[in-house]
Amino acid sequence: MTGSTTELIKQKLDIVEFLRGYLQVTPAGKNFKARCPFHNEKTPSFMISPDRQSWHCFGCGAGGDIFAFLMRYENLEFGEALRVLAEKAGVELKRLNPQEYKLTGLLYELNDKAKEYFSNALKNSEPAKKYLASRHLNQETIDEFELGWAPNEFEGLSMHLLKAGYSPDDLLRAGIAIKTERGLLGDRFRGRIMFPIHNHFGRVVGFTGRVLPQFETDAVGKYVNSPETAIFQKSRLLYGFWKSKNSIREAGSTFLVEGQMDFLMSWQAGIKNVVASSGTALTPDHLRVLHRLGEELVLSFDNDSAGEAAAERAIDLAESHDFGVKVAAFDEYKDPAEAAEKNPEFLRNVVKNAVAAPKFYFRKYLPEGKTDWSRRENLKNLRAVLAKLKSISSAVERDVWLKELEKITEVSHNTLLEELGRIEVRAAPEAQKEVPIAEKRIMRKELIGERLLRAGVARNDFDFINDYASSFAAPQKKVFELLRSGKRKSSDPGLDEAISFIVLGAEDLPEEEIARLKREFELEHHKEKRKELTSAVRKAEEAGNAAELRSALEALSKLAAPVFES
Repeated sequence: MTGSTTELIKQKLDIVEFLRGYLQVTPAGKNFKARCPFHNEKTPSFMISPDRQSWHCFGCGAGGDIFAFLMRYENLEFGEALRVLAEKAGVELKRLNPQEYKLTGLLYELNDKAKEYFSNALKNSEPAKKYLASRHLNQETIDEFELGWAPNEFEGLSMHLLKAGYSPDDLLRAGIAIKTERGLLGDRFRGRIMFPIHNHFGRVVGFTGRVLPQFETDAVGKYVNSPETAIFQKSRLLYGFWKSKNSIREAGSTFLVEGQMDFLMSWQAGIKNVVASSGTALTPDHLRVLHRLGEELVLSFDNDSAGEAAAERAIDLAESHDFGVKVAAFDEYKDPAEAAEKNPEFLRNVVKNAVAAPKFYFRKYLPEGKTDWSRRENLKNLRAVLAKLKSISSAVERDVWLKELEKITEVSHNTLLEELGRIEVRAAPEAQKEVPIAEKRIMRKELIGERLLRAGVARNDFDFINDYASSFAAPQKKVFELLRSGKRKSSDPGLDEAISFIVLGAEDLPEEEIARLKREFELEHHKEKRKELTSAVRKAEEAGNAAELRSALEALSKLAAPVFES
């Protein structure tokens, strides 16, 4: 059933149009190209074939069909990718039987049931509704983001779900329930405003629960979060992204806030390209998701020293991931939520007119007015700014900000450059690096073989490499045989992927380049055979096997180096 269903889905969904929703796609002959979303690159090496309905990146080696892309991009298992694409294609899926019903499906179902329970409970809780009204959240926003209330009962949700037929282990596995030291099953969330956390497709995967202010104590945490599960990894999820991703793509820019209330109030104020890190530190996974849609990041931070320190860490990490970073400061307001509540127009203007990160550093580190730079404290601050500027990857951009710094400090450009040269800058944590093709673990002979096969595809003629087919590596030999017979697909997934790799990279090479590749192929093949026979001689000697030693030595003596016409 699944095989025929996946084929039907692939027939109904065009891979090029689907990937346009994730990537900036441009024509490249019969195919299309884009910058690979799975590694950092400046030159597009991600190719999409409409004919084969497949994709392949020649930079990092990833490839596959529409399912493979969605699973890798959104970190989904096959079952969930099947559900998402079936819905998009309008293909009805039959209920999987219990043996096929995977854990992820159960977790999604339980989180959805919990969301409904919390949503219904909110309708009957006057204290919860009063709190949300005091935060100036309107009903439309509450409904759109499915906010709820966890009653202050020990096992209200647990009993509700147990009666519906779920097992205690199911509830524990989903992170909805906890087990006490006495072995009793109880609700994880009690007496809290509930913020469902959705994945990038709008499925609920976890929750954040906020205690009402009147019940806040040192013994009770203000926030409680779902634990990590098979469907909920906090470092990979951004609150509200499922709603704001299209606005982020259109703006080419993301407004990043810290908490759920910051997000909701910013959204309500009309800022739709907003996401929240849900109170956790910004991670490379968060940035990789956002960079696919836009290269500008506008950071907000709480108006205190801890907030500024968090902003500085986020700036350094974002710049290491090739973002243009700006900072929104809220002056007399402590955070975006308060600014949106008291002056929505002010918030919109602050985000619109956010300052570039270097200006943020100028304001933070440099004293106003004429400064004695011979004083160690002042010099230390100046060096801190120079270290930030040195981390900017663009030499042109760095020079622009150095000139700005020259105006502010009245220190000459040459002196600033000299001081800059003395500063050592530590690499930002987990910075992305472009993965060059040469670093792929592949033999040189195979690389040459790939180019010869691609040339054959471009010419639609493989006679010119018939003499080399027997020397191809085993997988390439199979690819050669299929391509020569006119086939462009295989029922073997691994072999089909190898064919796709060759077909997508087809290149019509001039005769002199073909001749050069042939010569190099023969030389590499000769080196490979010599290495094999030398190893065979050594092993035979170590084993004292005279017959094998004689055979290996004879083959080695007959192995002649290739001779080329001059």
